[in-house]
Amino acid sequence: MIEHTKQNRINNFIKGISIVGIYFILSFFKTMPLEILNINYENLSIIVKELYSLFLELVMIMIVYITFKSEIKKAWTDLKQNHMKYFSETFKYYLLGLLLMFGSNLLINLLGGGISGNETAIRDQFKLAPIFTYISAVFLAPILEESIFRLSFRGIFKNNLLFIITSGLVFGGLHLIAGIDMNLLFLYLISYCSFGIIFAYIFIKTNNIFVSIGFHLMHNGILMTLQLLLYLFA
Repeated sequence: MIEHTKQNRINNFIKGISIVGIYFILSFFKTMPLEILNINYENLSIIVKELYSLFLELVMIMIVYITFKSEIKKAWTDLKQNHMKYFSETFKYYLLGLLLMFGSNLLINLLGGGISGNETAIRDQFKLAPIFTYISAVFLAPILEESIFRLSFRGIFKNNLLFIITSGLVFGGLHLIAGIDMNLLFLYLISYCSFGIIFAYIFIKTNNIFVSIGFHLMHNGILMTLQLLLYLFA
């Protein structure tokens, strides 16, 4: 739970910008610790690479927890008391996100567009290491991404509209790094940013990070379970 008052405004901003900065540093320089130890990341097996990625995600989640420990504890207490209320009030927004995502994806396919490079990489990774990819995508990624793009971004942006737009666009944009038809950019932005905006709005409505984490977990769990079933039985 993030509370913007005159007393904690600067503190929230420092926490938020610090976590976002650490996250991007770890993302862009994730192999640096191995290089310091004179270990070539590219020579590692796929299993070791996946374990290393899981370790970095856990480290980042721990850093977030230590930084926002008080807010997270309050949010957990609040969730235990109001989880049914929050679910009933916000489930319709999740359904709206599904409609926007599937509708835009359908138009992209009809117009000859494909999936993003990021999505292709995840699918290829899933084929090589399905269990580790499933654990990361279903459990760790939602917790980490909501902690960064909702909890930390909320510390930076006090204005609701600015927070929602920035959180959604950055979250979705990072899933569109490469491999898209630029002529269909608007549809891709709807597809990949819709849930970022929806989750940010849910966080505003409830002021509880565990609500958006819960929907994110559920969403990724459904998609990855379907992909796992196709992998096993197709």
